[in-house]
Amino acid sequence: MAESLDPLSQVEFSANPFEGFSKLSRLERYQRLAEMGALDQQDIHFLQSGGVKDFNLAENLVENVIGYFQLPLGVATNFRIDGQDRVIPMAVEETSIIAAASKTAKWVRENGEITTALEGREIIGQIQLARVANWPHLQRVVEECSAQWVMEANQGVAQGLVQRGGGVRRIELRSVPREDEYGPMAVIHVYADACDAMGANIINQVCEFLKGPIEAVTGEKVTMCILSNLVDSRITRAQVVLRGLDLELMEKIEEASLFAEKDPYRAATHNKGVLNGIDPILIATGNDWRAVEAGVHAFAAREGRYKGVTRWWRQGAELMGEFRAPLILGVVGGVTRLHPAAQLSLKMLNVSGAEELSRICAAVGLVQNLGALRALTTVGIIEGHMKLHIRNLSLGAGASEVEMPFMQRRLEEILTLTRRVSLAQAIQVLTELRSSRKSDSKERPSTGAETCN
Repeated sequence: MAESLDPLSQVEFSANPFEGFSKLSRLERYQRLAEMGALDQQDIHFLQSGGVKDFNLAENLVENVIGYFQLPLGVATNFRIDGQDRVIPMAVEETSIIAAASKTAKWVRENGEITTALEGREIIGQIQLARVANWPHLQRVVEECSAQWVMEANQGVAQGLVQRGGGVRRIELRSVPREDEYGPMAVIHVYADACDAMGANIINQVCEFLKGPIEAVTGEKVTMCILSNLVDSRITRAQVVLRGLDLELMEKIEEASLFAEKDPYRAATHNKGVLNGIDPILIATGNDWRAVEAGVHAFAAREGRYKGVTRWWRQGAELMGEFRAPLILGVVGGVTRLHPAAQLSLKMLNVSGAEELSRICAAVGLVQNLGALRALTTVGIIEGHMKLHIRNLSLGAGASEVEMPFMQRRLEEILTLTRRVSLAQAIQVLTELRSSRKSDSKERPSTGAETCN
């Protein structure tokens, strides 16, 4: 891995601090996280009281507010990334995601390691000139004036970035073919280091600022200015190395990875599985998951054919896995700054900046992908996914907490026998359970102890 970044300074544990976490009660989970330094008493009170209840926040975020739509906020456990234990907050509704991430992270923890790195730091803004009258003149002017434009942008709208060590770095001209009589359109790329911000607002402002000088000097007309979510100038990488695995399992995972590399139909579902690990962190931290998804999918198709953003291969006695894609995130500004749950999530992650957050997301996405491939090539997706889905089916059937343990056991038996389980079967099991309890109640003789006080 190139350009490996320094790990965070964090409390070290001689053993896995997440051991037995899933078996704890909710109050015990709060206590464990407090002992790890991930939560304090104020955070715990916020979570216990049900999170955000103040409509003022909602009114300031979106239009026509009528309420909040709440997602469960959980934590994935067992992650040790770049040698540091991490509590991973995930806001998600799908039953299997947190459990699968935690289980696979434990497997990796016991058999290998996760490392991360970053390639480049620049985000991209685009200035389109749809119809170019004089290409040679445009090229010459851009070459001669780009350094001046960079300086003017940094002295003008990007002063804040420059003060934090970032700012506009360079400007390049691209030619984009179009199939009509106007010839190729021109696209000027503006590259900037946005530091700990996602940078959408500032890069859009920079491009709008440069519109006037570009038109004045080139004599051409700027059509539009907008950031790009395909940021191939700032790539996040994560790598997993596993040792001592069964040879047949490694070969199966390698073949599953090749499937996603060669077939776009499989690659779409493969990448969805990767994003199952990334999106819940983005939501929990108030990041723009839609922008990240757009960038990941565009990057997956950059060579003219859509393929997986992770790759797994066997190297001697080791299984190697790599995630490589743009993950442009922020830890300042917007919802990340305003939403108390987003602030709490960032606190649990204990990240020092946006780059570190992106590397953690890459690692979790890669581990989530590994868990899916392991399940698909061994027990299959039904046994692993549906086993965790049984509780949802039981709730959907109307089971109470008291009835849940029986429902879980009976539906797991049905799943083992038939390889499938449905809501209709859950309703049938619940009906039979309640009928049986009524019969038992009628047959049980009275002891006289049931009289009212």
